[in-house]
Amino acid sequence: MLRNYFKIALRNLAKHKANTVINSTGLAIGMACCLLIVLYVTDELSYDQHWPNGERIYRMALERKYPDRSTKYAIIPPSYAQSVKKEIPEIEQTTRVFDFGNNAPTLFKLDGRTVEEKGMLGVDSTFFQVFQTPMLRGQASQALNRPNTVVLTQTTARRLFGKTNPIGKILEIVQGPNLEVTGVCVDPLHNAHFTYNFLASTRGFVQDNPPNHISFAAHTYLLLRPNASPEAVQAKLPAVVEKYAAGEVERTFGVSYRDYVKSGNGYFYFLQPLRNIHLDSHLDSEHQPNGSRTLVTIFSIIAGFVLLIACINFMNLATARSSDRAREVGIRKSLGSTTSQLAAQFLTESILLSLFSLLIAILLVAALISPFNTLAGKTLTLFSLVRWETLPLLLGGAIFVGLLAGSYPAGVLSTFEPIKVLKGKFSSTRQGHLLRNGLVVFQFAISVLLIVSTVVVFSQLNFIQQKELGFTKESVIKLNGAAFLGRNTEAFKQEVAKLSGVSGIGGTSSAPGDQGYFGITFRKNGENETVTGRGCVIDERYIQTMQMDMLAGRPFSRQFDDSLSVILNEEAVRQIGLANPVGKQITSPDNLAQGGTSPVTYTVVGIVRNFHFGSLHERISPLFILNNRLFRQIDNQLVVRVRDTESRAVLSQIEAIWKRYLPDQPLHYSYLDNDWTALYQSEQVAQRIFGVFAMLAIFIACMGLLGLAMYVIRLRTKEIGIRKVLGASIPSLVALLSKDFLTLVLIAILIASPIAWYAMDRWLDDFAYKIDLEWWMFALAGFLAVGIALLTVSFQSIKAALMNPVKSLKTE
Repeated sequence: MLRNYFKIALRNLAKHKANTVINSTGLAIGMACCLLIVLYVTDELSYDQHWPNGERIYRMALERKYPDRSTKYAIIPPSYAQSVKKEIPEIEQTTRVFDFGNNAPTLFKLDGRTVEEKGMLGVDSTFFQVFQTPMLRGQASQALNRPNTVVLTQTTARRLFGKTNPIGKILEIVQGPNLEVTGVCVDPLHNAHFTYNFLASTRGFVQDNPPNHISFAAHTYLLLRPNASPEAVQAKLPAVVEKYAAGEVERTFGVSYRDYVKSGNGYFYFLQPLRNIHLDSHLDSEHQPNGSRTLVTIFSIIAGFVLLIACINFMNLATARSSDRAREVGIRKSLGSTTSQLAAQFLTESILLSLFSLLIAILLVAALISPFNTLAGKTLTLFSLVRWETLPLLLGGAIFVGLLAGSYPAGVLSTFEPIKVLKGKFSSTRQGHLLRNGLVVFQFAISVLLIVSTVVVFSQLNFIQQKELGFTKESVIKLNGAAFLGRNTEAFKQEVAKLSGVSGIGGTSSAPGDQGYFGITFRKNGENETVTGRGCVIDERYIQTMQMDMLAGRPFSRQFDDSLSVILNEEAVRQIGLANPVGKQITSPDNLAQGGTSPVTYTVVGIVRNFHFGSLHERISPLFILNNRLFRQIDNQLVVRVRDTESRAVLSQIEAIWKRYLPDQPLHYSYLDNDWTALYQSEQVAQRIFGVFAMLAIFIACMGLLGLAMYVIRLRTKEIGIRKVLGASIPSLVALLSKDFLTLVLIAILIASPIAWYAMDRWLDDFAYKIDLEWWMFALAGFLAVGIALLTVSFQSIKAALMNPVKSLKTE
């Protein structure tokens, strides 16, 4: 019997080639979309799942409270790693990770040649006890016990030393210490919230004496003992904080810790499960931009919806052919076939079609995975999808889709009454009519939802690009690694400034959009109330080069001794409560130039208009701008404003000047506007994916609408013929046939619009500066849906209206 089912199913699929192609195409596209998103979601969910004992590893993070706001940090004061282990018995081990700018290049002298590498982290000697990593050379327990030692990854060791044993080799850092290679570990997997090529020992460069429990610097990870409760550990943190931070707070701010907390300040620590960091943590000073669980959820829902739309499309097209199969059902029933046998026959056809569609979908994924990786910013491979372990899941999924898509048509066709269908009395029930219309409404509601989402994301990204930032980001080139110029920084800047294509050059510790803005605290003289904000260091020409606006006072100038001067932004003036701030003095407990926490008093010389130095996800915070004379006039970055048409020529000239000063170090540069755009990479991924899947959803939905149009027009063939005989015009017939379908699309728009408004309003909540949802966004989505649906239905409507009425009246 089963063999017979397959034989008949294959014959039917081969006989109705056009219908088979349409059905398989819709299902294949839906499956391919679903498989691509499954690859994406699986990769996102796999982050940090590979670490042994990963379920016991937590990161200790900080919420820094201020009187009128708070900021959450991924880094905390470095001394807590030892303090919490000492005070909390549930903690088995701790380790710290210091990010030296994981993408910043480091120059090494090796065998007489200069080598540039990226990916260096500073870690404690306990790193391999918390993050257990197989060692290929050296011993994990001893590799980082001594100062100035480093462990290389396997790929890095091979790149630097070839097949030679690197243990004992010396890496001479340009303008830094010599590092002895004491180990080689396996390469880290890409799906971790931090990656590395070098792990340098913290011993020797991290000073733990005197202890530091108030200045943030280290990513701190805790390995809890088996069966220890993270909630119990977190509940003990406030007592540890008060015990160790109280004295430092009193020495720094001149007030007791409890009074400090009562005034609205404070340090509140919490634990983050290691395996949730990538999707759930978006704190200040993360190792790298993390993913979004919201996006993973949205994309998972989209995958399910697109596949469901494809199944609905199959149902509608199968229903459109029901009259063709009605006589077959009547004959088979009159010859003794049971309802269950007929249902099994039709389900067999849908399962075979689904399996065939799966094969096409896999081929589509193979062809599209490279552009999808570009679209999503991933490095996914087909191998992770097509494996022996996943084959049963793929086949099971295809069979389930076949059953889901074929259940309704099989149920309808197998219950036809043989006497009626053999007499030609075939008509649909009211329930079937409502179900088919409901399926079309559902399809287009999802399509409208995706269109609105695409429009909103595009509008928000356009708003980000067009918003007044407080500086001009266009035509600015960033030169990274300027600190290597050392004492030659000023001479280099003077040479670059003389180039005809350069309109300005300035130095800074961090350009807008970078994460180099450090935390710094200030208070008015004679008061205990403090304001903690961000700080940066600039030279005398930076503000002019970036075309920022001074609201009061002056920028830094060589005509004055500005080594202890400070420029505030508007938000810093507001929060610190200074009236007529220019000329006033404020004090910081952080001695940045010499290290330590001895108070330093600065004079306010100017007020700069608020500008966005971080992404538009965050509100502008207080900014305290110091002069680079305090730091021997050494800049981490240089910003060069070029004339619009001369950037390439200027770059060549700058590179030639650079090589005269640093012949062994390549010039690293980037365009500020490109770096600013890169801050919104996840939003750009969302925009592209929403757009692509919105188009695919509409395409599949239109195929379903086409199927329903074919079905309805077939039922109304005689009516069309009679109306033509009675004088109905072709436009009136087209309008008559299209009206009902457009009504369904309008209902879909009404259903989808409030859902889309709610979803996009929640998404926009992640931005401190955002667009307003406007009526035209929903109108545009509705217009597109109606236009596409009208084009789809009109083809069949016009074809039916042009039919010879004599042939129409012969159909029944």
